Amino acid sequence: MLQVTDMKRLMIGPISFDLADGECVAITGPSGAGKSVLLRAIVDLDPNDGAVRSGNLERAKTNATQWRKQVAMLPAESGWWHERVGSHFQNPDAVQQQLPKVGLPKEAMGWEVARLSTGEKHRLALLRCLEANPGVLLLDEPTAALDHDTTLMIEALLEELLAEGTSILIVTHDAAQAKRIANRILHLEAGSLREVAT
Repeated sequence: MLQVTDMKRLMIGPISFDLADGECVAITGPSGAGKSVLLRAIVDLDPNDGAVRSGNLERAKTNATQWRKQVAMLPAESGWWHERVGSHFQNPDAVQQQLPKVGLPKEAMGWEVARLSTGEKHRLALLRCLEANPGVLLLDEPTAALDHDTTLMIEALLEELLAEGTSILIVTHDAAQAKRIANRILHLEAGSLREVAT
Protein backbone atom coordinates (compact mmCIF):
# COMPACT_ATOMS: atom_id res chain seq x y z
CA MET A 1 0.00 0.00 0.00
CA LEU A 2 1.17 3.52 -0.78
CA GLN A 3 -0.50 6.80 0.20
CA VAL A 4 0.73 10.07 -1.29
CA THR A 5 -0.85 13.21 0.19
CA ASP A 6 -0.40 16.78 -1.06
CA MET A 7 2.98 16.08 -2.66
CA LYS A 8 4.70 19.05 -4.27
CA ARG A 9 7.99 18.96 -6.16
CA LEU A 10 9.28 21.43 -8.78
CA MET A 11 6.33 21.98 -11.13
CA ILE A 12 4.33 19.02 -9.79
CA GLY A 13 1.41 19.19 -7.44
CA PRO A 14 0.05 19.27 -5.01
CA ILE A 15 -1.08 15.75 -5.87
CA SER A 16 -2.62 12.96 -3.82
CA PHE A 17 -3.33 9.33 -4.65
CA ASP A 18 -3.48 5.88 -3.06
CA LEU A 19 -2.09 2.57 -4.29
CA ALA A 20 -3.66 -0.53 -2.74
CA ASP A 21 -1.92 -3.80 -1.90
CA GLY A 22 -1.60 -5.88 -5.07
CA GLU A 23 -2.64 -2.98 -7.29
CA CYS A 24 -0.78 -1.71 -10.36
CA VAL A 25 -1.18 1.93 -11.30
CA ALA A 26 0.39 3.28 -14.49
CA ILE A 27 1.60 6.88 -14.75
CA THR A 28 1.48 8.30 -18.27
CA GLY A 29 2.11 11.76 -19.67
CA PRO A 30 4.29 13.68 -22.10
CA SER A 31 8.07 13.71 -21.87
CA GLY A 32 9.22 16.27 -19.35
CA ALA A 33 5.96 16.23 -17.38
CA GLY A 34 7.77 15.03 -14.24
CA LYS A 35 6.90 11.33 -14.13
CA SER A 36 10.44 10.27 -13.17
CA VAL A 37 10.68 13.20 -10.75
CA LEU A 38 7.50 11.98 -9.08
CA LEU A 39 8.99 8.52 -8.50
CA ARG A 40 12.23 10.01 -7.17
CA ALA A 41 10.24 12.19 -4.79
CA ILE A 42 8.22 9.25 -3.47
CA VAL A 43 11.36 7.22 -2.78
CA ASP A 44 12.90 10.33 -1.12
CA LEU A 45 15.75 10.88 -3.57
CA ASP A 46 14.58 14.43 -4.37
CA PRO A 47 13.35 16.99 -1.82
CA ASN A 48 9.59 17.50 -1.82
CA ASP A 49 6.68 18.59 0.33
CA GLY A 50 3.77 16.43 1.40
CA ALA A 51 3.31 13.12 3.17
CA VAL A 52 4.01 9.60 1.92
CA ARG A 53 3.10 6.45 3.80
CA SER A 54 3.48 2.74 3.08
CA GLY A 55 1.75 0.38 5.48
CA ASN A 56 2.74 1.44 8.98
CA LEU A 57 5.80 3.37 7.74
CA GLU A 58 5.69 7.13 7.36
CA ARG A 59 8.46 8.37 5.09
CA ALA A 60 9.21 11.45 7.20
CA LYS A 61 9.79 9.27 10.28
CA THR A 62 11.70 6.43 8.56
CA ASN A 63 15.42 6.40 7.74
CA ALA A 64 16.19 6.38 4.02
CA THR A 65 17.64 2.86 3.92
CA GLN A 66 14.63 1.31 5.63
CA TRP A 67 12.21 3.34 3.49
CA ARG A 68 13.87 2.24 0.24
CA LYS A 69 13.70 -1.40 1.28
CA GLN A 70 9.92 -1.03 1.63
CA VAL A 71 9.49 1.31 -1.35
CA ALA A 72 12.02 0.27 -4.00
CA MET A 73 12.65 2.15 -7.24
CA LEU A 74 13.91 0.90 -10.59
CA PRO A 75 15.22 4.02 -12.34
CA ALA A 76 15.34 4.43 -16.11
CA GLU A 77 19.13 4.05 -15.88
CA SER A 78 20.50 1.77 -13.17
CA GLY A 79 23.83 2.23 -11.43
CA TRP A 80 26.60 -0.40 -11.48
CA TRP A 81 29.73 -0.01 -9.37
CA HIS A 82 31.37 -3.47 -9.20
CA GLU A 83 33.10 -5.32 -12.02
CA ARG A 84 30.87 -8.41 -11.89
CA VAL A 85 27.10 -8.75 -11.76
CA GLY A 86 26.98 -11.01 -8.70
CA SER A 87 28.81 -8.48 -6.52
CA HIS A 88 25.74 -6.20 -6.70
CA PHE A 89 23.51 -8.68 -4.85
CA GLN A 90 23.38 -9.60 -1.16
CA ASN A 91 22.57 -13.24 -1.97
CA PRO A 92 23.68 -13.98 -5.55
CA ASP A 93 22.90 -17.70 -5.26
CA ALA A 94 19.25 -17.06 -4.42
CA VAL A 95 18.86 -14.41 -7.13
CA GLN A 96 20.49 -16.72 -9.66
CA GLN A 97 17.41 -18.95 -9.49
CA GLN A 98 15.29 -15.97 -10.61
CA LEU A 99 17.34 -15.18 -13.74
CA PRO A 100 15.25 -17.36 -16.10
CA LYS A 101 12.16 -15.34 -15.09
CA VAL A 102 13.73 -12.29 -16.72
CA GLY A 103 15.05 -14.18 -19.73
CA LEU A 104 18.67 -14.48 -18.63
CA PRO A 105 20.79 -17.62 -18.14
CA LYS A 106 21.96 -18.50 -14.64
CA GLU A 107 25.54 -17.84 -15.81
CA ALA A 108 24.68 -14.12 -15.99
CA MET A 109 25.44 -13.77 -12.28
CA GLY A 110 29.12 -14.26 -13.13
CA TRP A 111 29.21 -11.91 -16.10
CA GLU A 112 31.23 -8.70 -16.22
CA VAL A 113 29.02 -5.61 -16.07
CA ALA A 114 30.90 -4.17 -19.06
CA ARG A 115 29.42 -6.83 -21.36
CA LEU A 116 25.80 -6.15 -20.42
CA SER A 117 23.37 -4.57 -22.86
CA THR A 118 21.00 -1.84 -21.66
CA GLY A 119 18.14 -4.34 -21.52
CA GLU A 120 20.20 -6.87 -19.55
CA LYS A 121 21.19 -4.19 -17.04
CA HIS A 122 17.58 -3.19 -16.61
CA ARG A 123 16.38 -6.75 -15.99
CA LEU A 124 19.17 -7.40 -13.49
CA ALA A 125 18.44 -4.09 -11.76
CA LEU A 126 14.82 -5.20 -11.40
CA LEU A 127 15.99 -8.36 -9.61
CA ARG A 128 18.21 -6.18 -7.43
CA CYS A 129 15.13 -4.14 -6.43
CA LEU A 130 13.22 -7.30 -5.60
CA GLU A 131 15.95 -8.78 -3.39
CA ALA A 132 14.69 -6.89 -0.30
CA ASN A 133 11.08 -8.01 -0.93
CA PRO A 134 9.64 -4.48 -1.10
CA GLY A 135 5.97 -3.91 -0.48
CA VAL A 136 5.89 -1.18 -3.12
CA LEU A 137 7.76 -1.16 -6.43
CA LEU A 138 8.29 2.05 -8.42
CA LEU A 139 9.23 1.29 -12.04
CA ASP A 140 10.48 3.89 -14.51
CA GLU A 141 10.03 2.55 -18.06
CA PRO A 142 11.04 -1.01 -17.03
CA THR A 143 10.70 -2.51 -20.52
CA ALA A 144 11.69 0.41 -22.77
CA ALA A 145 14.89 -1.35 -23.95
CA LEU A 146 13.32 -4.81 -24.37
CA ASP A 147 11.85 -6.69 -27.31
CA HIS A 148 8.20 -7.72 -27.30
CA ASP A 149 8.69 -11.29 -26.00
CA THR A 150 11.00 -10.19 -23.18
CA THR A 151 8.58 -7.40 -22.30
CA LEU A 152 5.82 -9.97 -21.88
CA MET A 153 8.15 -12.06 -19.70
CA ILE A 154 8.78 -9.09 -17.40
CA GLU A 155 5.08 -8.33 -17.29
CA ALA A 156 4.42 -11.94 -16.25
CA LEU A 157 6.87 -11.49 -13.36
CA LEU A 158 5.10 -8.28 -12.37
CA GLU A 159 1.76 -10.12 -12.42
CA GLU A 160 3.23 -12.69 -10.02
CA LEU A 161 4.34 -9.92 -7.68
CA LEU A 162 0.92 -8.29 -7.81
CA ALA A 163 -0.73 -11.62 -6.97
CA GLU A 164 1.54 -11.84 -3.91
CA GLY A 165 0.36 -8.40 -2.74
CA THR A 166 3.14 -6.13 -4.00
CA SER A 167 1.93 -2.69 -5.07
CA ILE A 168 3.38 -1.38 -8.34
CA LEU A 169 3.56 2.17 -9.67
CA ILE A 170 4.84 2.07 -13.25
CA VAL A 171 5.82 4.95 -15.51
CA THR A 172 5.31 3.97 -19.14
CA HIS A 173 4.95 5.60 -22.54
CA ASP A 174 3.50 2.32 -23.86
CA ALA A 175 -0.27 2.76 -23.79
CA ALA A 176 -0.82 -0.91 -24.61
CA GLN A 177 1.35 -1.96 -21.68
CA ALA A 178 -0.55 0.33 -19.32
CA LYS A 179 -3.82 -1.28 -20.41
CA ARG A 180 -2.39 -4.81 -20.10
CA ILE A 181 -1.07 -4.63 -16.56
CA ALA A 182 -2.53 -1.59 -14.77
CA ASN A 183 -5.70 -1.53 -12.69
CA ARG A 184 -5.79 2.24 -13.10
CA ILE A 185 -4.03 4.80 -15.30
CA LEU A 186 -3.08 8.26 -14.00
CA HIS A 187 -2.00 10.97 -16.44
CA LEU A 188 0.52 13.58 -15.31
CA GLU A 189 0.56 16.83 -17.24
CA ALA A 190 1.03 20.50 -16.34
CA GLY A 191 1.76 19.52 -12.75
CA SER A 192 -1.56 17.77 -12.12
CA LEU A 193 -2.48 14.11 -11.96
CA ARG A 194 -5.83 12.85 -13.22
CA GLU A 195 -7.27 9.38 -13.65
CA VAL A 196 -8.05 8.27 -17.20
CA ALA A 197 -10.22 5.41 -18.46
CA THR A 198 -8.46 2.07 -18.88
